[in-house]
Amino acid sequence: MAMQADEIEELVKTAFPDAQIKLVDLAGDGDHYQLTVISPQFAGKSRIAQHQMVYAALQGNMGGKLHALALKTAAA
Repeated sequence: MAMQADEIEELVKTAFPDAQIKLVDLAGDGDHYQLTVISPQFAGKSRIAQHQMVYAALQGNMGGKLHALALKTAAA
């Protein structure tokens, strides 16, 4: 079963309450998303560290319930 968009958004908003979040279903199948997260919590962190923070927020769902995620992050 694919991960629903509202589920993804809720996990990310919980971890980054001050973030600007944009989630797009790329294929319309609920299985391929593009996620953009802009948060002050990313300040001073490398792109890899920023992505690791987002993956941690997804609580192990990446690669399981969440099949494909194009991720963009930036510090606010």
